[in-house]
Amino acid sequence: MIIVVGAGPAGLAAAKSAASKGCQVTVIDSQPRGGGQYWRHLTAVSGYKSNRSAAYLKELQQNKLITHITGAQVWSAEKLGDGYQLNYLQAGVEKKISAQKIILTTGAYDRTLPFPGWTTSGVMTPGGAQSLLKGHGVVAGKAIVVSGTGPFLLPVATALAKSGAYVEIIEAQSPLRWALSPLALLLNPGKFPELMHYASAIVRLKIKVSFGSAVTEYHSGVAQVSKVRSDLSIRKKNIRNISADVVATGWGFLPDVTLGGILGCAQTLDRHETVVFEVDKEQRASAQNIWIAGEATGIGGADLALAEGAIAGLSATGSRIPAGLRWKRLTKRLFAKALQRSYPVGGGWQEWLRDETVICRCEEVSYQEIIESVQELGAEDARTSKLFTRAGMGLCQGRVCSRNVSDVVSGTTKCAVSRSERLAASNRPIAAPISLGVLGDGIAG
Repeated sequence: MIIVVGAGPAGLAAAKSAASKGCQVTVIDSQPRGGGQYWRHLTAVSGYKSNRSAAYLKELQQNKLITHITGAQVWSAEKLGDGYQLNYLQAGVEKKISAQKIILTTGAYDRTLPFPGWTTSGVMTPGGAQSLLKGHGVVAGKAIVVSGTGPFLLPVATALAKSGAYVEIIEAQSPLRWALSPLALLLNPGKFPELMHYASAIVRLKIKVSFGSAVTEYHSGVAQVSKVRSDLSIRKKNIRNISADVVATGWGFLPDVTLGGILGCAQTLDRHETVVFEVDKEQRASAQNIWIAGEATGIGGADLALAEGAIAGLSATGSRIPAGLRWKRLTKRLFAKALQRSYPVGGGWQEWLRDETVICRCEEVSYQEIIESVQELGAEDARTSKLFTRAGMGLCQGRVCSRNVSDVVSGTTKCAVSRSERLAASNRPIAAPISLGVLGDGIAG
């Protein structure tokens, strides 16, 4: 049996390809339905090329070789002999599942950057706004600013506008940056119809778009927009104000590498110092009998995740990988690298901050407190600053703030963040919060 952790595009593709070779597959996921964050666990998905989800979701539901465990939060994992055991919570009860082979498709989550007012009511991530809309049919607000950088802003903004909200897009980078990646564009001609789809939707829905700008402050229903350079430093402060009851701001995604880290899979840094897993040509991780696919090997979108998942599923069954599938992965990886070049997230965002701006939301640690931990207490890295301030020690265990804390400390000490610090900040001994009561008797409460 093969266990697939995660039921997003990569996990669904892995399960489908493995089952096609006659292998028993168990897909375990924290959500009540398959689809992951991309397809949002819906039986009918709207949006560009979203109809392709139907075949994967049907396979998950109807293929007798595939078992789907829902509402299961994997909190730890361990190696047992030649196989592995996953410990998970389901409806408050601790359970275990074992298999010789594991395919990790744990996906990613929105990356956030702090700014004055980002902790106030009305500020959320684009993923949060999309989740409310697709998962619950709730439009986050009447007037919404979708800001940050990256192509994910487009489907979120157009979906919100179609649902009746007034929407404005504030994109930090210039579209001219795509000129840096001509080969990736040439090898991915299918992206042009996608661009035209969203461009026409933006025109039809009368969505205003601003480039080279960012929301650098939000208070009392007013978003302050500044002109920024490609490194996100401010070119011109507060060029205009926008009335909005919601600001959905996101800066790409961060891979969820926790579970693979617990299992000892080797990690590395991509060009923007984001922690990702190292895999070989068949998506094998460094740990025996573990394959990793999707965003955990590098943020690349659903097309790349589907290709990597299919390859991982075939490899785990010992099957041959078709040349066409390898070529598809290659072209999608080139496009993923183009995305990184086109939508960088530089360190200039620190110019947006004020002394009282909260950096760690869980522990309510301010920008000034982190600066003081360096200047007055002698902290030389994020770990030491964390000991002085508790930044990153809250419920999220630094998933939201640890990278930002490292960058603030680095900006203050004028020393680059080390590779070991980046890797350490992304790894945790427990993959999800669990109470002592559950550990004691296996039942929450």
